[in-house]
Amino acid sequence: MRHAMPKPTPKRATAKASATPDAAAEREPRGARRKRETRARLLEAALRLMAHKGMEGVAINEITEAADVGFGSFYNHFESKEAIYAALMDQVFEDFGDALDLLVRDVADVAEVVAICVRHTVLRARREPVWGQFLIREGFSARVLERGLGQRLLRDIQRGITAKRFSGKDPLMSFIAVGGTVLASISAELQFGSAQGPQAAVLKALGHSGEGLADRAAGAILRALGLEPKEADAIARRPLPVVEAGA
Repeated sequence: MRHAMPKPTPKRATAKASATPDAAAEREPRGARRKRETRARLLEAALRLMAHKGMEGVAINEITEAADVGFGSFYNHFESKEAIYAALMDQVFEDFGDALDLLVRDVADVAEVVAICVRHTVLRARREPVWGQFLIREGFSARVLERGLGQRLLRDIQRGITAKRFSGKDPLMSFIAVGGTVLASISAELQFGSAQGPQAAVLKALGHSGEGLADRAAGAILRALGLEPKEADAIARRPLPVVEAGA
């Protein structure tokens, strides 16, 4: 009697599927890959410089030197210093704002939406201090209302006031108060967030702690918007949804 042989597991198909991203990267023409990498280096260098000196204080040759890119190559990617600055603003304000919108798309309570966005913003600044420094610098400029994070915060405050979730009748002043708290919290996170840093030791000597600044900032903001302290603190400490890598 002949027995049917078991069918082999399709390992080859699985391996092929898992290798697809690498294969796609290998198929990218060398010139296109170099162009993409050069553009990324220019943006990274511009972010570092403009985070500390602002757009007006940075020259194109400083960006190309920091990126180790030829001066003329800059214009293969950006037509001006203003153009690379606009690309940075899209990265910092628009792309991150889009990621946050996606993160809270199923959250019905506008108070929790604000708390999640505030906490993720402060936590990202901790992970990426240069990003946080750029956000602080530009967050105090009038341009913030033209970009994603500022527009979204103002929108959510207006939603909360309309739904009577937040108290107050002036969304703009609430936005100014909340935005100032977020930026000040980022600044505090950059200075006091590390328990090993010398600034944290100074804070400890004064009887305070820099731990949990993201949650504490969210709680303070919700209290300022009119929530009872107990509820505000509870919302500010709920488990956070996971944000996509790089957002």
